[in-house]
Amino acid sequence: MNRKTLVLPAVLGLLAPVIAACGATDGASSDGDAIVVGTTDRFTASKEAPAPIDPAYAYDVGTWNILRQTVQTLLVQPSGDGEPEPEAASRCGFTDTGSERYVCTLRDGLKFADGSPITAEDVKFSIDRARSIKADSGVFALLSTIDLVETKGDKQVIFHLNGPDATLPYKLSTPVAGIVNPADYDKDKLRDGFKVDGSGPYTLDAEVENNELVKAVFTKNPHYRGHLDPKNDQVELRSFADPDAMGSALESGDIDLMTRTMTPAQINKYAKSEDKDIDLVESSGLEIRYLAFNTDAAPVKSTAVRRAVAQIIDRGALVSKVYGSQSEPLFSIVPAGITGHSNSFFNKYGEPSVSKATETLKRAGITTPVKLTLHYTTDHYGAATKTEFEVLKKQLDASGLFDVTLKGAPWSTFRPAEQKGEYGVYGMGWFPDFPDADNYLAPFLDKDNFLNSPYDNSEIRSKLIPESRREADRLTASESLTGIQDIVADDVPILPLWQGNQYVAARDDVTGAEYALNSASTLQLWQLGRGIDD
Repeated sequence: MNRKTLVLPAVLGLLAPVIAACGATDGASSDGDAIVVGTTDRFTASKEAPAPIDPAYAYDVGTWNILRQTVQTLLVQPSGDGEPEPEAASRCGFTDTGSERYVCTLRDGLKFADGSPITAEDVKFSIDRARSIKADSGVFALLSTIDLVETKGDKQVIFHLNGPDATLPYKLSTPVAGIVNPADYDKDKLRDGFKVDGSGPYTLDAEVENNELVKAVFTKNPHYRGHLDPKNDQVELRSFADPDAMGSALESGDIDLMTRTMTPAQINKYAKSEDKDIDLVESSGLEIRYLAFNTDAAPVKSTAVRRAVAQIIDRGALVSKVYGSQSEPLFSIVPAGITGHSNSFFNKYGEPSVSKATETLKRAGITTPVKLTLHYTTDHYGAATKTEFEVLKKQLDASGLFDVTLKGAPWSTFRPAEQKGEYGVYGMGWFPDFPDADNYLAPFLDKDNFLNSPYDNSEIRSKLIPESRREADRLTASESLTGIQDIVADDVPILPLWQGNQYVAARDDVTGAEYALNSASTLQLWQLGRGIDD
């Protein structure tokens, strides 16, 4: 029978694994051929983005999943719920009551994959490098609260912050804080191409065709010293052009496991199938999708137009028609299950209403129908994205208040165009850097934000975000976090649509598939092995 493994919400909104009965043995074997994993993520080096997997540049779930296998961080996020655990560090902690001085001590015997020793100066080099390069991906903003990095001897790294930041341990567990070998990385510029030199559990051999990575071979790093315990010697990550090709490869046995992005039809198929060879693993998800607005672009420069869009869109109908039970309507940029979540958009707009949207536009003197172009990426968030935007267009057009045109583009051109401000309204997704409300707010609303958005609210940036970061107890931060979400619902620089579950399909002899993704959507290839069913 099919195995179905659920990861259910735990106390305080994080996620903990609950494993359903299944035939796989405990303890995965590292014997045998490489475990082959399929993905529809595309990894392209282009003129606009020549260094897609440099830790100082990479800032999407696909490239981060390559880096998390190969580049070691001081801390690592656990498989289930909980705070980050020491990884390259043996211990870390704040040394003051104001969360402004953070100290990490490195493990003994740390080495890069080439066998050269790692010192505190290498950590400082790596983090200062990302901060100084300030790549246009915006990933450096995760380190924005660091004022100074200093070292003490070969093993101690001291972070002096420019203000309280209780979320710093989470940020130091992300790839932008990864330790890279100074012998292979220039301190002042990005490293083009697909080479990685770090100290993570695996080394990388990249197979590239036409400036696109088509296969990544991860081989167990004999010099690795850290918290993780790889259950295999080698994993191949293969990039597929579409989910159907990936599914066919799984069913034929050409790959052992597939993850993002599966289509809703594939998920339904594997959930209902009696095929004993393939198991479906379902996890509660923290992935979100949203519309973003360039608040300097006509016609969405008008707050009234953005509010009217928010008033019309029917999330329930959208989810039902496109994703079914695989996702849930979302009424805040912070997903349900995260401490501090508030249904701010529902509180402000209630049920979808054309009459309320009409009155909003009328009061602002907006002539209707308003012509809008909705932009979406054709190859980054899954094949259902096109259908999703067709439903959004139909809802807005049916109101009589909007005349919508759809335009799709591949991620390699979509993302640079979005960052340059070429789109007025566009669809995006977010997989959390770490499972905290701050990571659903600051990356979109703070200075140097991920979207390069012109939206600037001084109360959010100067008061509420800093207030929320002072609180180590995230429940205590809820008042500030709710205030941010309420302002977003009022100004609508971002319009949340839905949050989705996570899915993995694996052949039955693969063990650890239930841990292949953690709560932050990190692909944990080190958890995979081979076993024998009972």
